Amino acid sequence: MRITRTRAIVVAGLVAGSMALTACSTPTEDEGTDLTIGSIDLAAAGCPADIKIQTDWNPEAEHGHLYSLLGDEYKIDDSNKTVTGPLMASGEYTGVDVTILAGGPAVGFAQPNAQLYSDDSIFMAYVGTDEAIAHSVDLPTVSVFQPLEKDPQMIMWDPETYPDVKSIADLGEAGATIRVFPGGVYIDYFVGTGVLKAEQIDSTYDGQPAVFVSEGGKVAQQGFASAEPYIYKNEVTEWGKDVEYQLINDAGYPKYAASVSVRPEDVEEYSECLTALVPVMQQAEVDYYDGTTKEATNTLILELVDAYDTGWVYSADVAEYSFDTQLEDGIIANGPDDTLGNFDVDRVKSLFDIVMPIYATQGTEVAEGLTAEDLYTNEFVDETIGLK
Repeated sequence: MRITRTRAIVVAGLVAGSMALTACSTPTEDEGTDLTIGSIDLAAAGCPADIKIQTDWNPEAEHGHLYSLLGDEYKIDDSNKTVTGPLMASGEYTGVDVTILAGGPAVGFAQPNAQLYSDDSIFMAYVGTDEAIAHSVDLPTVSVFQPLEKDPQMIMWDPETYPDVKSIADLGEAGATIRVFPGGVYIDYFVGTGVLKAEQIDSTYDGQPAVFVSEGGKVAQQGFASAEPYIYKNEVTEWGKDVEYQLINDAGYPKYAASVSVRPEDVEEYSECLTALVPVMQQAEVDYYDGTTKEATNTLILELVDAYDTGWVYSADVAEYSFDTQLEDGIIANGPDDTLGNFDVDRVKSLFDIVMPIYATQGTEVAEGLTAEDLYTNEFVDETIGLK
């Protein structure tokens, strides 16, 4: 069950869209473009004329690596919650378009891998490694690029109520109630290994801050390190103070989240395309996080949130906090070496070994003979591209 992006923080009393948003340029209304193809020709490499990528949530800074692929010419479809434009590689046109599809409320909270299989025109989708295993029979995928080194999902608590708590394990020792969405495999792992106790888990969390606030911080709660700590301190006026947190990755659940994935048969069929495309995606992420495209990309993200109008609140300040926190917490970082976007085989195997017994207990059918190596490939990643 997809729960990692079901976090519609819509706080009563907040002003939706704290500022009037201005596009980074005037979006084009033309179907074509007069741009000249640069040094990378994705059309010649056999890529789709429009590379459609399904995300897992509303536009946000965690998706900056995708939105930075768009240049000044783009077209917003506010009905379908998509944006389309020429796919750019460090400012040069690549001969194809890219369409980025919003997830979460935009698609009725359908899983990105389900969208990938329900619409043949979608080329790539965000899929976490545990989800790839769980859906290896009905929605098999192979990850080809990893934009997030750590899952931004965390568990947070009030440091005034729990001054001695420094970790999720400490919450277990303290006996704190922890509010989560139902269906989180990471919670099953923490309970199964004794980090937390089953009686501590309250699976009634609905994405709203009301209970956390009304309980005065006595309960802990799941969230995203890249958003909730800032929101609760600065935008939830009834709380208005710091929270502490630990990433589930740092607590022992080494999931790769939001892996850019394709259907297994497309790994071979579009091998030439992926060989050319994945390094473009790597460099787009480098360009975003080194600040080259940050301002324009964040402006576009905020414009899209405003245009899509799904009821989700996302301010410029949250985007800025998210950008900084992703770097500070290692959510965005190079992989096991100096390369951005590759997978650590031992880490994938570790996650595989963690979830397989859980799925067996739950009765989740996994593809016969599935191995950790079936879930990803590093063959298209350019080892020379990384964050400095």
